[in-house]
Amino acid sequence: MKKLLLSLLGVLLVGVLVGYGISWFFQQAQNTAEEVRVVIAKDVPVREVQLYFTAPLGSFLVAEPYEIPACDEDRDCIHSLLQGLIKGSQQKNLAVLPKETKILAVEVENDLVRVNFSKQLVDFHPGGSLTELLSIYSLANSLNENFPYVRQLQILIEGELRQTLKGHARIDQPIYADFSFSEPPLTGSLPEQGEINTDGQGLSIEKLIQDSNSSGNN
Repeated sequence: MKKLLLSLLGVLLVGVLVGYGISWFFQQAQNTAEEVRVVIAKDVPVREVQLYFTAPLGSFLVAEPYEIPACDEDRDCIHSLLQGLIKGSQQKNLAVLPKETKILAVEVENDLVRVNFSKQLVDFHPGGSLTELLSIYSLANSLNENFPYVRQLQILIEGELRQTLKGHARIDQPIYADFSFSEPPLTGSLPEQGEINTDGQGLSIEKLIQDSNSSGNN
């Protein structure tokens, strides 16, 4: 009888020790899991750029600081810059590109940047001579401001070269930056078709502006 009691006590003691060991093991595992969940925040390098949006008055462009992720390839930086223009102003300026616009491809060739946009750039654009011009020059000026070697911008829509953005401002040839679009005098009237002068080098401001009546007959 005495031996039986000793045996039972031994079994009970072993059970208590085993239970404690299992509990300790799971407690350590839980502590390890909690430690793994701790995320160490790291600073992501950024690059500050200047983006051109339409001023609240709606008649000229204004520069606005914007941060994009730092990148090794200019093409990647340009893609992020364009995404910033699509996302829109952070300082209550007006949008220059429809938010539905997608960037299908960006190519850099010497001083030329070729951007292939989705059809939403046209479908959701409000149109109009001045509005189209501000959209075009927000792109050209933003690129030239932040990448001075970029002198020309070629806009494609779904891989195609179109004559105009939406019936007024021509995009069938490379466009050069023009920072006069950042000045209030654009509130004046636009020149008529008969006042257009050509210079034979890319698209000048005058060549980009087409009479709406003439465009409607094409």
